[in-house]
Amino acid sequence: MRWQIGLFMLVTLGLMASTAMAAEPAAVGAAAGEGSISSRGVGLGLAAALVGALAIVGAGYAVARVGSAALGAMAERPELFVRALVFVALAEGLAVVGFALAIVILKS
Repeated sequence: MRWQIGLFMLVTLGLMASTAMAAEPAAVGAAAGEGSISSRGVGLGLAAALVGALAIVGAGYAVARVGSAALGAMAERPELFVRALVFVALAEGLAVVGFALAIVILKS
């Protein structure tokens, strides 16, 4: 399980870093031997990937813990469905916020 999380984070890191590098405008008047990849673009890509990956993995962990507890509570008292759903939705909101923050970092 841990290696799957690590692999997911590495793939996300690579995809977001390559997206940031592709979005970086080419340097005007760059020499033929130089690339147009700047350290700012790579740094933004790495930051966005790290924020996105950690937020999504954290949200998945939270949903797993809260969801199992919510199902256990609903098994005993079915009227707790709405309250349990609110807690699971709050945990899932972490993933949405992390994804939005990663996009904001990439667009800066």
